Amino acid sequence: MLFGVKGKLEPPGSMERYMQHFQYKLIETAEELQPLCDRLARVTMLAVDTEADSLYHYREKVCLIQMAADGTTAVVDPLKVGDMTPLAPLFADGRIVKVLHGADYDVRSLYRDFGIRINNLFDTELAGRFLGFAHTGLDAVLNRCLSVQVNKKFQKKDWSRRPLPAEMVEYAAEDVNYLIPLANHLIGELRRRGRLSWVRQECERLSLVRPAAANDHPLFLNFKGAGKLAPRELAVLEALLQMRDRMAAEKDRPHFKIISNRALFELAMAQPRSREALEKTRALSRLQTQRYGHLVVAAVSEGLAVPEAQLPAYPRKRGVRLPAAALRRVKALKNWRDHTAATLDIDPARLITKSAMHAIALQRPANVADLARVAELHPWQVENFGRQLLAALAAAD
Repeated sequence: MLFGVKGKLEPPGSMERYMQHFQYKLIETAEELQPLCDRLARVTMLAVDTEADSLYHYREKVCLIQMAADGTTAVVDPLKVGDMTPLAPLFADGRIVKVLHGADYDVRSLYRDFGIRINNLFDTELAGRFLGFAHTGLDAVLNRCLSVQVNKKFQKKDWSRRPLPAEMVEYAAEDVNYLIPLANHLIGELRRRGRLSWVRQECERLSLVRPAAANDHPLFLNFKGAGKLAPRELAVLEALLQMRDRMAAEKDRPHFKIISNRALFELAMAQPRSREALEKTRALSRLQTQRYGHLVVAAVSEGLAVPEAQLPAYPRKRGVRLPAAALRRVKALKNWRDHTAATLDIDPARLITKSAMHAIALQRPANVADLARVAELHPWQVENFGRQLLAALAAAD
């Protein structure tokens, strides 16, 4: 079913004409999805966006997939369609450029939920970083490049609710229409500065990211600040995290809507052994204390009961102590990087990472061919800056 939408945004010039009136098709059945994919298979550039429900459920999922190309805008509802396999060949087709913004999350989510692999990705957020943009959120980049002000009204809504209000579907369909004009603008600027191949290579690497595999490692390993805690506090924190995870799964809520990380950190250090002691910490709200107080006290007791010999230890990565000569090389490489990054108006870490500089300093490549074998370096870095890197090394030695 087609919906006519008058653009609520008012960008100037060509973008105003582009968005003055667009139609989107809401795809809710498998019978509608295949013809859409057949039609989009003929385009050369496809804009893609997704909406998920990570703020509302224990296990997040993709709730909408928006696509736009050559006058066609579609909002696909995976929760109603069910079988999303027709999308896989479309996204895998290397002849079609897939345009996304901040693609890391979308690449992982599409693979996790539907096994979709993206070939020939162009990330407009990454492009902005390589152009030296200080702010690379979609709203900031659209405003800078196309003078577009985006609507964030439904950004944090629950996209898993059904039926979705028409206004939310319209919102989802709107932003994806700007991605191809934005990509064309950024590609032109990257080409003018000689950086298009840099972004293409980085996008190729980005298209290969995958969601973290499930494992049985302690939950505290992914908890910010856990490295500051003593072994006994870690044992209490782990028991609290396991308790929160069980509650989140039971209630189908994200972890932060059960108990915040800040509160768990405070409880791991305070270790309240009774309801009265828990209330004195003021780490939980009154409602949280009513709901989970007995579980928190039990988890603290569980952590305190772990035998000394079985207490967990936070893993510490021992830094590699560099020889004096290598340290001189790192300093020379850093000086080169900072000067070059300032000249190019780009984030120094985007130009070359600390780990790459350390690898170069330790391996001490003698020529460009040796430099190309440094795993931490990307081909565009070797091609554009290889001789400069070698010169910096020679000066240090």
